[in-house]
This record gives sequence, structure tokens and C-alpha cells, in this order.
Amino acid sequence: MDDLLFTCWESPVGLVEIGCTAVGLAALNFVERPRYPVSAAPILTDAAEQIAAYFAGTLTAFDLPLDLRGTDFQRRVWAQLLTVPFGQTATYLDIALALGNPQAVRAVGAANGQNPVSVVVPCHRIIGSDGKLIGYGGGLWRKEWLLRHEGSLLL
Repeated sequence: MDDLLFTCWESPVGLVEIGCTAVGLAALNFVERPRYPVSAAPILTDAAEQIAAYFAGTLTAFDLPLDLRGTDFQRRVWAQLLTVPFGQTATYLDIALALGNPQAVRAVGAANGQNPVSVVVPCHRIIGSDGKLIGYGGGLWRKEWLLRHEGSLLL
């Protein structure tokens, strides 16, 4: 985290901490309070503007450079998450099948849980095979809120 710059933005579901490197967006997490000094960088400004537009309901697809740090498998899972469109969901099995390994459902779940750039890399759009909301580091109530916001959860 030493090479990351951070800013924070207050969303309708809590404080969002946004981190970037010189390459791209590297962190987006819900936090109780800022954990790092606030910095200024063009990527942070762009990310905060796009996050604000997303929460305002005027942005459905992010256009930000990403610097995703993880294992090769994690990066492959995160790349698959990026294919799940706004307003839709997929299951952990769907992601495993897209990776060509239907036995990797639990590993997909673990990689999904390690996603460093929540919302932008839409791990909240991944649900259980039975349609239930499971596993979200920001709390299931936030996952439910995000899916309702996107119109993919109607109940």
C-alpha cells in the first residue's frame, strides 16, 4: 500500500476509500473512517466522479484504468466479474464455467471476496446458484442496496 494514493467519498451506503497507483485504480473499499491521508491524483479525481455518477444513477459502466494486484487466478476471476453487466447478476458457478473449471466454485468465491476494487469490479453482482445473496465484504445489506440500485434485485 506504500505506493498508493488515497481519497475518500461519502456514498449513500457509507464512506468509500479509493486508492490508485500511477497505473490505475487499485483499491475501492467501504470503510468506517479514512485510514490514509487524502491525496490528489487525476485517477482519484476521475474515480470519485465516476463513483458519484454511479450512485446518482447516471453511470452504468466505469471507464477507469485498473491496477489489480492478485494471483493469476484472482485476476482471471476479476476479469470475468467485469463482464457481468449493470443490472444483471451471475452465479459463482457461472464464473467458474466461464473460466473453464466448473469445480472451481469455491475458489471463485474466495477470489471474489479478495476483489480489491469493489463496485467498479462488480463482485456484488455475483450471487448463489439458488439466487440468494451470499458473501460480500462490505456487508450483505450493501450488496442488496447495490443490486436494488442497479435494478437487478426487485424484491
